[in-house]
Amino acid sequence: MYEMTKKLRVGDDVKARVPQAVIAGLWDRLKAMRQEKILIDATIAVMFSDDYEDDKIFFMTLQKAGSFAKEYEMAYSGPKDFLGKGTIVIIKDRPKTIQMSLSDANKQAEAPTEES
Repeated sequence: MYEMTKKLRVGDDVKARVPQAVIAGLWDRLKAMRQEKILIDATIAVMFSDDYEDDKIFFMTLQKAGSFAKEYEMAYSGPKDFLGKGTIVIIKDRPKTIQMSLSDANKQAEAPTEES
C-alpha cells in the first residue's frame, strides 16, 4: 500500500487552495508514515488546524473513518491564508497512482447554489 514509486497526482482543486510547499510537505509526511508503518487504510484525510506559528502549521491525519488519528506539525513560513477554511485534503491509494484531492465536503461547500 502507498508504494511511493507510483505516480503522485495532485488535483487542480488542491493546487488552487493549498500552497505548493505544503503539498510537498504532505507527500513527505506520507512517505514518513509509510516508513513508520502506520498507513492502515487506502484513504487518508488531512485536516488543517486554524492555529499556526510564524514558521510552522499543524494538521491531523485520519484513517479508518477517523478511528486512527495522528497530529503533526510542518515547517512552513509562507502565506497562511489557506488555513481557517475547513480544508480537508483526501489522499487515495489507487492501483497505479496516489491521488490528492479536496474532500467532497469542500467541493459541496464551494458549489453554487440556486437562489429562490
